[in-house]
Amino acid sequence: MSSLSAKGVARPPGQAAPVSPFTSTLLGEERSGLLQRLVEGLPPEMLQWLSGYLAGLAAQRGPLQESVPAAAPVPQAVPEAWLTIIFGTQTNNSRMLAERLKSQAEASGLSVRLYRASDYPVRELQKERLLYLIISTQGDGDPPDDSRGFVEFLLSKKAPKLEQLRFSVLGLGDSSYPKYCEVGRVLDTRLAQLGATRLQERADCDVDFEPVAKGWLDHAVGRAAEELAPRTSSAVVTPLRTAPPAPKHGKEAPVVAEVLVNQRLTGRGANKETRHVELSLGDSGLTYEPGDSLGVWPLNAPELVADFLSVLSADGAAEITRDGRSLPLKQWLTEELELTKLSRPVLERHAALSKSAELQRMLTPEGAEAFRALLKSHQIIDLLRIWPAPWTAAELVRTLRKLAPRSYSIASSQKRVGAEAHLTVAVVDYTAFGTRHMGTASYFLATRTGDEERVRVFIEPNERFRVPRDPARDVIMIGPGTGVAPFRAFVQERAETGGKGRNWLFFGEQHFRSQFLYQTEWQEALKKGELHRISLAFSRDQKEKIYVQQRLREEGKDVYAWLEGGAHLYVCGDAQRMAPDVHAALIDVISTHGSKSREDAEAWLSTLRDEQRYQRDVY
Repeated sequence: MSSLSAKGVARPPGQAAPVSPFTSTLLGEERSGLLQRLVEGLPPEMLQWLSGYLAGLAAQRGPLQESVPAAAPVPQAVPEAWLTIIFGTQTNNSRMLAERLKSQAEASGLSVRLYRASDYPVRELQKERLLYLIISTQGDGDPPDDSRGFVEFLLSKKAPKLEQLRFSVLGLGDSSYPKYCEVGRVLDTRLAQLGATRLQERADCDVDFEPVAKGWLDHAVGRAAEELAPRTSSAVVTPLRTAPPAPKHGKEAPVVAEVLVNQRLTGRGANKETRHVELSLGDSGLTYEPGDSLGVWPLNAPELVADFLSVLSADGAAEITRDGRSLPLKQWLTEELELTKLSRPVLERHAALSKSAELQRMLTPEGAEAFRALLKSHQIIDLLRIWPAPWTAAELVRTLRKLAPRSYSIASSQKRVGAEAHLTVAVVDYTAFGTRHMGTASYFLATRTGDEERVRVFIEPNERFRVPRDPARDVIMIGPGTGVAPFRAFVQERAETGGKGRNWLFFGEQHFRSQFLYQTEWQEALKKGELHRISLAFSRDQKEKIYVQQRLREEGKDVYAWLEGGAHLYVCGDAQRMAPDVHAALIDVISTHGSKSREDAEAWLSTLRDEQRYQRDVY
């Protein structure tokens, strides 16, 4: 939408209004011209940030001189003392908590600045007096994509001494990974090394983060109020992105969606099953953008619940109390508790009860590799069967983590499908240790095939994974396996909005005949000109395995040319192997075809990331 000048003349979005005659009089022609060139083309959020930055400069340089004409608009000064909150997130949980902390602190009369880690100007660190950092850990100890630059700076020799700073860190993670909350722990240690003082101890949150987070947030606000004098009348610097209003539906208030379509995508002979699921959002008003995910609240498989009851020799109707709630044991196991993903707290308690020296050794530093392997290969039921322990039903209910929702990249554009959301689901269903194992959410979704099936869902926005604002920009999409899901949404969105930019998809799976997901759709998109190029890698169709990273290197000359021409680059899928391999292939491409050293190629790719032209949704 175009904005209007004072005379009603339309100007393009993001273009600043002409410098007023008053500004020319105040600054002089040369400076007013420089100002105009500086602000021209900047988006609204950057103009808002500049207003706060300039106000801060004005405050540092003393009171306004009387020679300034009385009609001049006087910017309010940045308060002398403020709380800065920085968040780093992959799934938006850290952002949600940071925005909650900001609201609580402002309600206490504090001045607050809120930044995503990628947007924080690190030169400001030396000026900070009070900093709260809320950051998640991805996979095996990695920072979220939006925090990589911030973390790298803080851990580098460039980081300044911070003796003036008081801080606290809230880490988010998943205790089913060995390096649980590793990023929060490392940054907490590093800030102290740089001379900063902990205002309160770091807290680590598991998947069910609310209980720990609430205590940390409440205490953080109280300590901040003690540290900073409340300033009820002072100006608050506008954050780069203002918090959206609380949605009607969300994680704790999901929509009950009807299953419209649930069909198998993979053909006969496929080693794994992948399904296409279409859900109706009805009249819920739920909206999403391509790149967002759908949170799904699953139920545990009846077969697995029966296995737990059998191993425990317990009565499913027995009433068990936890956190002030009393439910039948079978209901706890079906609806409330995590029964598949093994975590360190569960292993610690089971090792103690079983008195197994083998398990206890895994919990020591010397047993770290064995512990890592156990988390990958065993589910909780395997632990109960292989190393028997005298669990009571009540103690097991109190020890198991709460069941958490699972996230799936949305595989549709609402501009094409309306009040629906489509998912691409890889079904986890295999045999190990002589028994059947199922993935909690994938098996749950795969079995919603009856009439009038319902699923509880909510939208998880992902602002760091969006189609380019400029529809003329080209895009390169790398999505092997179910990583292709958001790119189905991207192609639909770009077609529906009439985008003129080219779309290039890299897709890979094991076999062409049985696992070419959405094959007919891609062929039709090619015919219509909605998809301009597709590069395929089917790893098991020949003696030598071929993956998408090989295709990237083979097509390297054109890939680099597209990127040099302004294309946006997207990667979605496995974070443990695929994403690092693709990243390494991109470095090779840039180094080879851009005639750069590997160090310069890394820096070039980092620049793309900072410009949000290299975006990843990996898990």
